[in-house]
Amino acid sequence: MATERESLPDEGLALWLTEWKHESRFPWPGRHIVVSVGGVAAGQIDFFLHPDRQAVKVTMLRVHPDFQRRGLAGVMMDALYAAYPTAWINHGWRTKEGALWWDGYRDPAPHRNVHNRPPAEWAAYFDAVEVAGEMAQNAHQHSFYGLHGHRDAVYRYGERLETEAALYAGALRPVVPVRVDPATRPLHGVLRIVLPPAVHGYVHDRAQDPAVRAAALLEHIGHGNLPREAYWNSTRHAAFAEAHHEELFVRVPPERPATHVVFTLAPSDIAARPGVRAMETSVDVHRHPGDIAVEVTELSWRRADRPHVTHSAGFEPAVQAAVAPWSPQEAGEGYRGRYDEEGFLRAELRGNTRPFADRAAQIQAMAERLLRHRATPPTPPSSSSPQAVPRRPDVQHPQPPQQHRPGPGRRG
Repeated sequence: MATERESLPDEGLALWLTEWKHESRFPWPGRHIVVSVGGVAAGQIDFFLHPDRQAVKVTMLRVHPDFQRRGLAGVMMDALYAAYPTAWINHGWRTKEGALWWDGYRDPAPHRNVHNRPPAEWAAYFDAVEVAGEMAQNAHQHSFYGLHGHRDAVYRYGERLETEAALYAGALRPVVPVRVDPATRPLHGVLRIVLPPAVHGYVHDRAQDPAVRAAALLEHIGHGNLPREAYWNSTRHAAFAEAHHEELFVRVPPERPATHVVFTLAPSDIAARPGVRAMETSVDVHRHPGDIAVEVTELSWRRADRPHVTHSAGFEPAVQAAVAPWSPQEAGEGYRGRYDEEGFLRAELRGNTRPFADRAAQIQAMAERLLRHRATPPTPPSSSSPQAVPRRPDVQHPQPPQQHRPGPGRRG
């Protein structure tokens, strides 16, 4: 069925293949293909990839309403075929909208579509009877809406479904899920946060000592506020990719560019905690009932609009910290003794983490340099703004009312 469509957008189209963290019982690893237009997510394909990369199970294809009827769904599906040029493709069953789209789509490799080939060729990857049921549902959709649906290429079963089950049920090869072991390697979790202007300017100033900037950034976030909602990845690259994926789906950009902060944890027994689930390349802590004590060995950060510039600094020795609980009421006794209800170190413990110790002269010189370059005359020291220099952890500062910080269970 021919349909009218607008031309593809010319304001910057990009395709991105990335990991999909999913809650499914399906044993194959998950993946996304995301299409972005002008730095904003316009559509996405969700699919599972067999560990040997020779079979793909598509579960969802969607395009944002603002970008529909521009051919983006076909671009993403073509990219999926191209990414795995020898794999079987199982498109599953389709909704009404999916059937209408499929009717106008040109399948680039019909011979790799399991709906077009006999089960004997692909039954090691997919349940033959389940595929037959999906084909029957799609055939009904096409008939109901008067669509052709590429029916000339579809395989015609010569046996009843019961016979198919007897013939091919034993052909399906079981897959053992791959699990990362955090006891043998570090984990990397990411936080996307919009920093106050003074903190943002300081931590991204490459002229300053990265170790001091890292300590200041951790102090601003709070040692007890490590991300709860993010997955903890086996590589730093994957953590930054997770933040970038989140950035693509932000429809209203903030006044200042967000900062993506990656915390690197020392190897630990985190996977043995209740509710923690190890996955292919990450660890899911969403269902853990409380806080999780960890050790941070390194901090890395970058501006969302400048991903090519990454700042990082290690901590020697490692810094004691914690993955935030969902709420203060769910925090353990050790967490409550170390952190306040907003996830910051209690005053009596701040002496152990003084990132600005012995650096008063350096910080004062930096502040004076910044003030000299302001268009307005310098403000007298007695009334200077508390945001002119980074927050000092060894001094009790009042919290400015306009400054928001993520407490336990909140994201910046």
